[in-house]
Amino acid sequence: MTQTTEAASVQQPPKPTRARVHRAWFVAAVTFVTIIGAAAFRSVPGLLIDPLHAEFDWSRGTIGAAVSVNLALYGLTAPFAAALMDRFGIRRVVAVALTVIAAGSWLTVWMTAAWQLMLCWGLLVGLGSGSMALAFAATVTNRWFTQRRGLVSGILTAASASGQLIFLPLLSWIIDRYDWRPAAVTVALAALAVVPFVWLLLHDHPADVGQKPYGATAFVPKPPPVPGAARRAVTVLLSAVRTGPFWLLAGTFAICGASTNGLIQTHFIPAAHDHHMPVRAAASLLAVIGIFDVVGTIASGWFTDRFEPRRLLAVYYALRGVSLMFLPLLLGPAVHLPMVFFIVFYGLDWVATVPPTLALCREQYGEDSAIVFGWVLASHQIGAALVAFLGGVARDTFGTYDVVWYASGALCAAAALMALVIRRRPLLVTAA
Repeated sequence: MTQTTEAASVQQPPKPTRARVHRAWFVAAVTFVTIIGAAAFRSVPGLLIDPLHAEFDWSRGTIGAAVSVNLALYGLTAPFAAALMDRFGIRRVVAVALTVIAAGSWLTVWMTAAWQLMLCWGLLVGLGSGSMALAFAATVTNRWFTQRRGLVSGILTAASASGQLIFLPLLSWIIDRYDWRPAAVTVALAALAVVPFVWLLLHDHPADVGQKPYGATAFVPKPPPVPGAARRAVTVLLSAVRTGPFWLLAGTFAICGASTNGLIQTHFIPAAHDHHMPVRAAASLLAVIGIFDVVGTIASGWFTDRFEPRRLLAVYYALRGVSLMFLPLLLGPAVHLPMVFFIVFYGLDWVATVPPTLALCREQYGEDSAIVFGWVLASHQIGAALVAFLGGVARDTFGTYDVVWYASGALCAAAALMALVIRRRPLLVTAA
């Protein structure tokens, strides 16, 4: 009887103070700022290819290989990070991840060999950034929100684009005026600057402050820490791979990563420079993509709350494929109106795929959706890693990026068809 009474008392929420704005929105705001601060590392790879090639005489394939390691680890770490957040809490995992990013970026200042680029930018920054991946946003959204999940996931996804908007012009100016090393130090300082916000303001669960999740009708007790984070992540994967929707989601998201992070973010600046466009002008175009990415991703979250996510994905991928087919015709020494149209169009579509993909993971896999989404994100980054490497190899081999643009456009068309055949029947995946 005593144990029952004690257990019941644990489930009773403290009486919260009345607030006009739900605490979930403050947590979302801190998460947004955190992702912006960590986004500096996302802006650097495309800016570093030409400076590193000029200083160290490393091939673009070698530099692309280091970027591919970074992108692959960014994805492969995500599902384990989601499980670690269930074990140790969001705040601890994110604070450590930001510190690792800062250390990896700082150490590149002293590198003299390609393997050191692989170690610092590939391994350390890859592991740290993987813990700051979209699984972080998915975990926050799942814990703190019952309503408006599509909108919130869109806003948090847009945070990375906002960081790109802030840092790309700044870092390109630093590299152009000084060197790539001060830019690497800037990335490290940006990551460290966010750590105090995370540690002091990011709460792990609504129950920590005595509130219900936003939109919930009942108080949700904080679940106990889940031991065996790595085993749980693998167990959820083994269950998910036995379902068809997982492979379709993973396949479409791999193409998403190949056509964004791996292709445009890594190779657009050097490709534009091949056509004699100034580096700062090309970096500014990527920053403009970041502006419209914010608009497109938030709008996609709003659409996801109201429309069928499978059809949204098909439209997004089809439009992206068409735009990539036209890109080789638009590149030149100056920025013309058609190129501006491409940048606006591509920006609106950049990561608009995330809210509907996350919604489909939530529909299919329930409470394990954050971890499943982490594995789907891993496929996104593997696709990005392959194109980051193969794009550099193609440029070294053919002397042009044209074949990469056309191949990526064809892949996007395939992704549109894959999205349409994801079945609607919910599937429950339960970790052992």
